[in-house]
Amino acid sequence: MRAILWAMVLTLGLAGCASLAPPVTGELLSGRLSIRVDGQPERSVSGGFELSGTARQGGLVLSGPLGTTALRAQWAPGAAVLAQPGGGETRYADLDALARASLGEAIPMAALFDWLRGRAWTGAPASARADGVPGFEQLGWQINLQRWDEGALEAVRALPPMITVRARVELPS
Repeated sequence: MRAILWAMVLTLGLAGCASLAPPVTGELLSGRLSIRVDGQPERSVSGGFELSGTARQGGLVLSGPLGTTALRAQWAPGAAVLAQPGGGETRYADLDALARASLGEAIPMAALFDWLRGRAWTGAPASARADGVPGFEQLGWQINLQRWDEGALEAVRALPPMITVRARVELPS
């Protein structure tokens, strides 16, 4: 269950998958990530991540608390593949389908790529938070950037079941 939940987060560098193009090169994001979905039972995961590419084409490596690879995922237009270290892979129609299957809830994956960079996604309207906390509201989520100078952010969807995504991104020096 934890491996599948990891896949959702942001989803993604299969070296052995010839059917998908290599991830787009470019900015690599890395850091620590945790996701919690309230409900019965509550589902949560946490660990390290390395995210490359974009929501359209890219890769994600998720690692456990001791740094061992928990899973790898890769996606491109029309396909997303989740591979687990022990072997076996699961294919999905796209990154959003992988996320939905993994968490049982939809997460705005395209927006998450921008949120992890401390900015609103340009694909949907965003507004300042009503509570005055640094950040913004977008797609029914509240993004808290109060500690962004440390690379920390929190994204919360209050609609049941509540989903909380916390990340600490390693910022360039």
